[in-house]
Amino acid sequence: MKSFFTLILCLAGLISTAKELSVSSPGGQLTARVDISDRISYSVTLDGKVIILPSFISLKINDMSLGLMPKLKKSSIRSADQDLIPVVKQKSAVIRDQYNELVMQFSEGYTLIFRAYDDGIAWRWETTLKEVSTVYDEEATFTFPGGNSIFFPEEQSMYTHQERLYLHLPLADITPARFCSIPALVDMESEGIKIAITEADLFDYPGMYLSGMEGHSASLKGIFPAYPLKEEMTSDRDVKVTERAGYLARTQGYRSFPWRVMVIARHDADLVASQMIYKLSRPAPKLDFSWVKPGKVAWDWWNALNIFGVDFTSGLNTETYKYYIDFASEYGIEYIILDEGWYKLGDLMSVNPDIDMEELMAYAREKNVGIILWVVWKTLLDQMDVAMAQFEKWGVKGIKVDFMQRDDQWMVNYYWRVAEEAARRHLLVDFHGSYKPAGLHRAWPNVMTREGVRGMEWSKWSDGASPENALTIPFIRMLAGPLDYTPGAMINATRAQFKPVFDKPMSQGTRCQQLAMYVVFESPLQMLADNPSHYRGEPECMAFLSAVPTVWDETVVLDGKVSDYIVLARRSGDTWYLAAMTDWDPRDVEIDLSFLPKNAYSVKSWEDGANAEKYAGDFRARESTAEEGDTLTVHLAPGGGFAAILKPAE
Repeated sequence: MKSFFTLILCLAGLISTAKELSVSSPGGQLTARVDISDRISYSVTLDGKVIILPSFISLKINDMSLGLMPKLKKSSIRSADQDLIPVVKQKSAVIRDQYNELVMQFSEGYTLIFRAYDDGIAWRWETTLKEVSTVYDEEATFTFPGGNSIFFPEEQSMYTHQERLYLHLPLADITPARFCSIPALVDMESEGIKIAITEADLFDYPGMYLSGMEGHSASLKGIFPAYPLKEEMTSDRDVKVTERAGYLARTQGYRSFPWRVMVIARHDADLVASQMIYKLSRPAPKLDFSWVKPGKVAWDWWNALNIFGVDFTSGLNTETYKYYIDFASEYGIEYIILDEGWYKLGDLMSVNPDIDMEELMAYAREKNVGIILWVVWKTLLDQMDVAMAQFEKWGVKGIKVDFMQRDDQWMVNYYWRVAEEAARRHLLVDFHGSYKPAGLHRAWPNVMTREGVRGMEWSKWSDGASPENALTIPFIRMLAGPLDYTPGAMINATRAQFKPVFDKPMSQGTRCQQLAMYVVFESPLQMLADNPSHYRGEPECMAFLSAVPTVWDETVVLDGKVSDYIVLARRSGDTWYLAAMTDWDPRDVEIDLSFLPKNAYSVKSWEDGANAEKYAGDFRARESTAEEGDTLTVHLAPGGGFAAILKPAE
């Protein structure tokens, strides 16, 4: 790792007056200005034009209001340029972390930090209080010029799995009575700029939501769930808060608070390329994570265990899961998952009598396939020590923890506890029924992926997993971190033909869109959602699904527009994977291969078939050659996709 840090107490051109400080991005285009008067506010310019108007920020902690009547003690600028090597690759094997940072220390014993990247601005508070402290409120506001719109994942409650559609609304429509989970994306249409608002390094603190502001038609403010005092278990998996405290958090007084993040993009494709959230999050502890193994997972729940062509009754039994293990072993799939039904709800030590866990674990080891177990979060909490010990004894490789549906301080800390306990036992973690990523996947690399996204499971009961949704989440939700969308449907439907069938689900859009998702959607633990019997009947598709990686050495986002289409390329070793996806509008895309190293490549591609507009499962697989500088012209059917593997020619 190369790194250099410089400390400049008064950088010419960056500090204009004693009460106004500023910091610019390394490239100089983005500038954050901080005005210190009786209150602290900030504004942001891009190429000298204001894109965030003066917006107030403060933090009410104990009997102090940080940011109100501040007394600036000193300020400094810090610059950094370093290479981060992620334990688990996602977009790339090396992440360049280059920024300028304004550090403001105040006489009252707190610090405010603004950090400027070329693709965004972030700020955070730091306190040096000796005692445990109570945070009563945080003011985080974002004020925009008028006439903008927002992609708004609206929530009705803070008891939420954050699996919302992104409503594209005028920003003026967001009143104080409406709020959303984050990331949310502001569309400055007249400027061609988009600003995603989210957070990073969320630790021992509640998650942030956004609502409108009274009397400000173009402003958003952060709102937070208060600390839970009483809970009620309303079902075998749902635990709802019935009483909350008059504060947000009780926490250590000597700490850094979460980053408030604005990812700023001139082009929609830049949102997909951003790695700000990872860079802003705390690094992993100095432990051995060499055992962490990304991979694909044969998943049982989505396809309802409806395998066929076998001489036993399929279902929640040992024989069926052996079939899944055989399938995974045959195609080099690293894991299978045992979802709901493997244990008696409420007791992780009470295994379904139709499943011989010892026999199944031994069989999986013999076949070099790992087993991941689904658990309800509350049951895991109640049986944490004994259950984790049992999982370790069995040789389980990971856990899928489900139905938390909250991100108050207590629940955020629960995620961290699970991540640490799982790491001690060499267990991977997949969080479902969860809030969005906010840095935990860097701090604990065994946390491979999470939901907090409207994924393909929605196709079992609604039309909510549409191509428009699938073409929105890479630009918004995915910039926060990995997403467990669970692609891979082999029964595909046009818009007119689709219907939700819980036990025999189908996807909206074409077969090739499903294949393309394995390149577009980032998830180091990536599900194969459909029935292994279906996959075995699709050898051409399995040639792609068995080969495609789940982590990447390099990502090049070639083109894209939020909710409409995306084209990107990812590299693993010296092999490139291309993908394109469209919404319900058919389109032709041209893929410029000038990003390739100079070489000749053999190309295996999976393309929408001539009749995919009428029969969504129609595709063709073909082979060709290409080299740097060539252009591929690809036709995408409605809800269509394209996937290709490019290998250096021998």
